[in-house]
Amino acid sequence: MSQTVILLDQIRKSYFIGKNELPVLKGVSLNINRNEYVALMGPSGSGKSTLMNILGCLDTPTSGKYVLSGHDVSSMEDNELARIRNQEIGFVFQQFNLMPRLSALENVAVPLIYGGVGKKEREDKARAMLEKVGLGDRYKHKPNELSGGQCQRVAIARALVNDPSIILADEPTGNLDTKTSIEIMDIFSKIHASGNTVILVTHEEDIAAHARRIIRLRDGVIESDKMNAVKEVLAH
Repeated sequence: MSQTVILLDQIRKSYFIGKNELPVLKGVSLNINRNEYVALMGPSGSGKSTLMNILGCLDTPTSGKYVLSGHDVSSMEDNELARIRNQEIGFVFQQFNLMPRLSALENVAVPLIYGGVGKKEREDKARAMLEKVGLGDRYKHKPNELSGGQCQRVAIARALVNDPSIILADEPTGNLDTKTSIEIMDIFSKIHASGNTVILVTHEEDIAAHARRIIRLRDGVIESDKMNAVKEVLAH
């Protein structure tokens, strides 16, 4: 039985330049169920980055309702949003966003610090996640000692370490070559297979093809929302 993990109802988001209103999202409604694998696509200016920020509780809508895992987050205060982000969502970004002076192990453990987890448990969990993404022998290395693909693996391990229900990935292969991109997308497929909900923002059709459902935005509204039957065949 499917279980709704994300419910958006008439989400609107506007920015103001002086007194001029710039509407970016113009009434977006959608449901995403637990353990779905969704690609969010759209041209520059379509609103997909704004929608991603709202989904990730990094921004709040101007109006509309957002229910995440049963919590109405559309009107939460910043400290409540921070707690939801830490517990429910793992983020993977195009630029990796690793701390350059920290080792791979220390980078992965950062979310656990905010969660109040003790040092030994942090290190054990971080090491287990690095092994899961194939970097068990690189835990002492700093970002400048790792390749781009290895840095993205560290970022994925960091996103997974708090056992979030949702992984949000924003152009996760944007800085990677084709071979490495395929390896990273294979990791996302395994994450999805293990039970996580995966939401991927991308402008690349071949990357979106890994998802089971593709939502396309244009001019702040959903242009299409279709299941990706081709991927069902490729997945086996």
